[in-house]
Amino acid sequence: MRWSNHLWLAFYCTDPDASVVEILEAFADRATIEQDFHDVKEVWGAGQQQVRNIWTNVAVYNLNLWMHTLVELWAWNRADEQLCDRSDSPWDDAERRPSHANKRKALRQQLMQNELSTLRAKWWLPRKFVHLAERLVALAA
Repeated sequence: MRWSNHLWLAFYCTDPDASVVEILEAFADRATIEQDFHDVKEVWGAGQQQVRNIWTNVAVYNLNLWMHTLVELWAWNRADEQLCDRSDSPWDDAERRPSHANKRKALRQQLMQNELSTLRAKWWLPRKFVHLAERLVALAA
């Protein structure tokens, strides 16, 4: 949605003593919660698991929430440039903040790079294999 000078939104609150700032902060908090639920459903696939037991379903949903939280925690102090590379999509807005999917992709790529580095430290690997593995890491992440 594009905001303009002619658009206004009415917010109301059930607390008659709430200030304008408190109402706006409550609305911003609610929008953040909605975005988190969207990310958990779209990025992690919450609700799409096919399990047969109600408690297993609860556990899988809980696991999705934890995975979402851990990715956000990992990305907390990282620069946007570390989390998102938009060079392969020049049509995308370079100023846009990284999405949760971008953060998850950056974490996955770092984990795969770490695994490849560990393998290279333990064993000698042919250069062709290393280049192929690096390309696969880039594609997979």
